[in-house]
Amino acid sequence: MRAQLTVLLLIGTLALGSARGLGQATLPAAKPENVGMSAERLTRLTDGMKALVEQGRLAGVVTMVARHGKVVEFEAAGKRNIAADLPMQKDSIFRIYSMSKPITGVAMMMLFEEGKWQLNDPVAKYIPEFANLKVYGTDAKGNMVLVDQTHPMTMRELMSHTAGFTYGFFSNTPVDKLQREANLLDVNITLDEFIKRVAKLPLNAQPGSEWHYSISVDIQGYIVQKLSGMPFEEFLQKRIFKPLNMADTAFYVPAEKLKRFAELYDYDESGKFHVLTGGLNHDYAAKPALPSGGGGLVSTATDYMRFCQMLLNGGQLDGVRLLAPGTVELMRTNVLAPSMTTLSPGAGFGLDFAVYTDAVAAGGYYGKGTYFWGGAAGTWFWIDPTDDLIVIGMIQQIAGGGAAAAYTVPDVRGLSHAYVYQAVLN
Repeated sequence: MRAQLTVLLLIGTLALGSARGLGQATLPAAKPENVGMSAERLTRLTDGMKALVEQGRLAGVVTMVARHGKVVEFEAAGKRNIAADLPMQKDSIFRIYSMSKPITGVAMMMLFEEGKWQLNDPVAKYIPEFANLKVYGTDAKGNMVLVDQTHPMTMRELMSHTAGFTYGFFSNTPVDKLQREANLLDVNITLDEFIKRVAKLPLNAQPGSEWHYSISVDIQGYIVQKLSGMPFEEFLQKRIFKPLNMADTAFYVPAEKLKRFAELYDYDESGKFHVLTGGLNHDYAAKPALPSGGGGLVSTATDYMRFCQMLLNGGQLDGVRLLAPGTVELMRTNVLAPSMTTLSPGAGFGLDFAVYTDAVAAGGYYGKGTYFWGGAAGTWFWIDPTDDLIVIGMIQQIAGGGAAAAYTVPDVRGLSHAYVYQAVLN
């Protein structure tokens, strides 16, 4: 009897280790049929991603699907480094870029629950340097004029990209040009210096007048640091990453983990993969002076799944609670006026998340209240509270520009929506 028990425990341990992807702590695994999905149909996701690799359209990819808190698909395909012929692995580390934003949003809302700030507070209450920010405009002759804010930007606006800021490189307004010249997101400056530079520039639009993707989440990182009394990166580590067992999520990649770090690609003029150097791809082996809450983190599929499952569970995971259920619901509630549009059709925006408001306009089926975001290198996720479903996708590719403008990253996000939902049967 004891021998049989030992064998069963060993089998269970091996199975868990396989599901974890080389020992990472993840959610328990389950057969798709046990959570209302079809295993046969779900292979379309795995096979579809592998096909993109075989066609030379993806260098490498990791996908992970969980339903009812159980992992039903976790696969890796392709290469994490083509030149070195290194395979993509389940525990490969990725630049998640703007998927850093929801993590910063959770940090903000933890402080919100502690009474450190309120949604309708003016941002200048916490960043006095912003009290007299002007708004860019033009006169009848097209000359630049700077005008006063019609109302002081609020914390709610800051967390929903409606505070009037822009990003510097996702659009090309005159204020974008000023931001690029100021090099706001230089990894070699501190958050304090970042705020000083922002305070010297005008807003791109009046607060509350439009949704415009922006540096607002980097500003939130500074606020977290100021209100918590600890460095932003330390707050994330102590209050989010360690409690959730997100062992590989950080602002840089330690030397002992670099072999797991996936290469970042764009396309050369012939459409072949080309290693992207400089710009967005700074030296991730070194700890940056600027911990970018808007786009600076690296992570794994497993780590990010744990973060998402915490949210889907209403703010807690494995007995650790970061937020109350009502706070998570507040974050995933659309706060935009109907006239405001976002980067994605059929979507509104909550607090550091996009929220699907019209599944038909969005181009597919999504459970009511689904919230999501993605990163500049192609990473993506969505959380569907209606179907109790989470999907994570990790790639490291940026669309080609200039002479290679015809070469774009395949629509892995749209494909994954189709492949996953057609496998949900009840």
